[in-house]
Amino acid sequence: MRNCWKLGVTSLLAVAFAGVVGCGSSSTDGDSSGDQTPATAAIGDPGGSSAGGAAAQGGESAQDTLHPIVALDTSLGKITVQLDAEKAPLTVDNFLYYVEHGFYDQTVFHQAVEDQVVLGGGYTADLVEKNTRTSIRNEAYKSPKNTRGTIAMVRRSDSIDSATSQFFFNLDDHPHLDHQAQSPEEAEKPEKYGYCVFGRVIEGMDVVEKIGRVQVEDAPDFPRKPVKTVLINSARRIR
Repeated sequence: MRNCWKLGVTSLLAVAFAGVVGCGSSSTDGDSSGDQTPATAAIGDPGGSSAGGAAAQGGESAQDTLHPIVALDTSLGKITVQLDAEKAPLTVDNFLYYVEHGFYDQTVFHQAVEDQVVLGGGYTADLVEKNTRTSIRNEAYKSPKNTRGTIAMVRRSDSIDSATSQFFFNLDDHPHLDHQAQSPEEAEKPEKYGYCVFGRVIEGMDVVEKIGRVQVEDAPDFPRKPVKTVLINSARRIR
């Protein structure tokens, strides 16, 4: 399912995200609010073991295991994020799998909205969507809030459990993207379920802001695409 991770830009981000943060290329939609574990990888995860599980071995401290740190080396500078496996363990495990397998290397930030959000993690510099693992359980019901400086998962706006590899950085507080379901009935509605936050920028927020300010254009299927490619050269776990 190509070119559907996009942000329809309107005067209100709440309206924009209602139809935006986006769809995935996973083989299953997984639109369920029930318990679910991450599926085995379509990009070669033998036995379904994850980087997060492997990294927890070898005498690491609880701090390292529950709050690992990943550095994104981008063409505009380095962004360092600390992940939160206490609040979003499945999401962190999934993200670390992509990091450890070099998935994010040479991908781009394909959408930038100044002072709002920047999206990345799914496309090559030629805007070819990469093959991903199947979608994961949405942990927005227990994750931190979508506040400025956080990193969260992109998903289809019409499917709760549809996140795969793509993520976005919040450049402002976005409470309307948080989990808002107050009943089992509301928990079945994607618009109430929210977007899972799984970490926070601890260094390089100025770089995220710089990405948000780049010149953009509306290309076919890619609104607010940076005119000049903003590349993720590499993504590496550093603790």
